[in-house]
Amino acid sequence: MSNIFKVKPPAAYPPEDGSYLRGNDYSPVAVVILLHTDYDKTPVFLKDLSKVAVEAGAALAGFLQTENIGIEKVICNVVANPNIRYVVLCGVESAGHHPGQSFEAFMKNGVDDKRGIIGAVSLTPYLYNVSIEAIERFRKQVELVDLLIEDDRKLRIDPEAIKKIIDACIQEELTSILGFTLCDPGAYPSPPICQETTWRVERPWAKYPEKDAETMRKIEEMAALRSKEETERGKRRRESEEFLELLFPRKNSENKVK
Repeated sequence: MSNIFKVKPPAAYPPEDGSYLRGNDYSPVAVVILLHTDYDKTPVFLKDLSKVAVEAGAALAGFLQTENIGIEKVICNVVANPNIRYVVLCGVESAGHHPGQSFEAFMKNGVDDKRGIIGAVSLTPYLYNVSIEAIERFRKQVELVDLLIEDDRKLRIDPEAIKKIIDACIQEELTSILGFTLCDPGAYPSPPICQETTWRVERPWAKYPEKDAETMRKIEEMAALRSKEETERGKRRRESEEFLELLFPRKNSENKVK
């Protein structure tokens, strides 16, 4: 009979809703799958990956799309269950939000005094909607099993690889796989932190000093300006193409035929 220490998660676990599946509450591993599309366009192979993970014994398996509220939801759900000691990061990185790189930076560096993820390259890697207690607890409670560091991109979405990693995590004895040495260390020796993200997700500056509020406003203005510039560049490019079509109709027509 196993002597590994386990605890029963609170009734409110998992506190945050989202696009994930719930599996074995006493499992030491959660699987975070990066999503590079809208949720309603999630590829079948990624949906299947989440099902495989839960069937293999994961506590939770779901998608991460953004570098802020997405990571905050993961934090809330994991610290509500002390049995979870590993987070497996896999899937397909998004070129826009960079949630994978942001998650890696978060685990390695934490956040600064403005709740920004240190070393993240995304535009808004701010964790305003969870407590500092939950942030610090998450980084202490779990170890990152990062498949994004592998050069083999197919490995990041390989169901068999995910199953083998989960199997290693739930073993009582240390098991080596893909450069990681894993086993079930038992529940984290502190009570669960069961809290939801706050309403500041929609207005993150609302309960912060004016200095921080100004920073957030500038970030939003920068994002809006960048979007406008991209739109203007696209418009100018189309206008140039239409102008050239008027000047050289035959040449363009011939090029199109080719």
